[in-house]
Amino acid sequence: MLILKYLITRFTSLMPPLILPENPITLLRMLNRQQIAFFIVALLAWTFDAFDFFTVTLNIIEIATTYNKLPSDITWGITVTLMLRSVGAIIFGIVGDRFGRKWPFIVNIVFYAIVEICTGFCSTYAQFIGVRALFGIAMGGIYGNCAATALEDAPIAARGLLSGLLQQGYALGYLLAAALNLAITNNQRYRWRALFWFGGCPPLLVALWRIFLPETRAFLCVKEARKTNAFAADHQVSAVRAFLSAIRPALAQHWPIFIYLVLMMAGFNFLSHGSQDLYPTFLASQLMFSHSLVTVTTVVANCGALVGGTLMGYFSSFFGRRLSIIVVLIIGAALIPAYLLPRNMSIMAGAFFQQMCVQGAWGVVPIHLMELSPLQFRSFVVGTSYQLGNLISSASSTIEATAGQHFPLQTSNHATNKYQYDYGKVMSIFLASTYCYLLIIILLGPEKNNTDELTQCETKEVELSEVDKNL
Repeated sequence: MLILKYLITRFTSLMPPLILPENPITLLRMLNRQQIAFFIVALLAWTFDAFDFFTVTLNIIEIATTYNKLPSDITWGITVTLMLRSVGAIIFGIVGDRFGRKWPFIVNIVFYAIVEICTGFCSTYAQFIGVRALFGIAMGGIYGNCAATALEDAPIAARGLLSGLLQQGYALGYLLAAALNLAITNNQRYRWRALFWFGGCPPLLVALWRIFLPETRAFLCVKEARKTNAFAADHQVSAVRAFLSAIRPALAQHWPIFIYLVLMMAGFNFLSHGSQDLYPTFLASQLMFSHSLVTVTTVVANCGALVGGTLMGYFSSFFGRRLSIIVVLIIGAALIPAYLLPRNMSIMAGAFFQQMCVQGAWGVVPIHLMELSPLQFRSFVVGTSYQLGNLISSASSTIEATAGQHFPLQTSNHATNKYQYDYGKVMSIFLASTYCYLLIIILLGPEKNNTDELTQCETKEVELSEVDKNL
């Protein structure tokens, strides 16, 4: 009966609350200078992390030529990155929840910047795969701390808008990678390698900026609560032991929601990687687009992603997280033919609106994850659920590339048998299946729209004066 009652409420709870949307400028003006700095630092860290990842996807054929491999071999560089992101999420998530959002965040940024630069120096295929594996660990750790840094101190009313803006660091990274790929790759003798060398420098400046910012107020609240609990239980209990002793009961209490978040993030990652990673290869090898035209198409697509993610993150605060996601999933599924069937430049319109829907759904993800995660282990739960979902979906591009090789196309005078496969057919089937899966997951899942555990924490004898002293 409880299960039946819950299933019924999955439909009734989709009705949006009667809250009129506020002016986004008004919402942004609610942030103080420190909250603005936290958000910008997190956005830049996530943007350049995505920049590195998409540098590979935009140059699959180029890198394959360098190492004398098939494109499907190079996609293993993407797969191994995605597979090891969960390792980084666990490591940096636990460290971030124990020691704070600041220094684990800084170490993580420096780590992925160094690995990014090293990618450009790989002389063999084995070295390339090994370095991309290290980047997977670094990339996995950044998301949880980025989300916590950007959102947990922000005013409740502004979090939906900030969530949409933060998530678009992923699309912005893709956009920057595409634009700089066009400007750099073909205009100097080092080709794709120079793009990695360039991309590793800006994150180091972001890490330097974070050094001069304080710890987040939300983490200081949790830190004071841990000290109070440890003192009440035993004067000799260390903060480390208090943290470790709290992990087991927290997992015992929250494991159902954690499993749900992993399944949800698997669907979202299948959607984004299934629609993006092989798309430049599809445009180049099947539609015979030039390098410049592929870049322009991906730029147009990511402009749509920026618009969709920002708008849906904003509207989710007023129409609900689940309802906002479900609406764009339905529209995105209907736009699959426009995304993959045209055989001329009109495909750019389909790319714009398809990525507007894909990243529109993703724009709600950061705040939805934050609201469903316990405050004490927010960095761990957000980052780990995200990256375990990535692990499940890590073979997306390899699956599509390998399956595409079972559908060879007749070659033309401008191509060879080596790269002529019907990737469009495979991507269509893949995306349709993913949209159906996500619709079911989101419809049946929980929601905690516009909640704030920090307020609850502060009322439990954590004085704001103590927080201000630490700041």
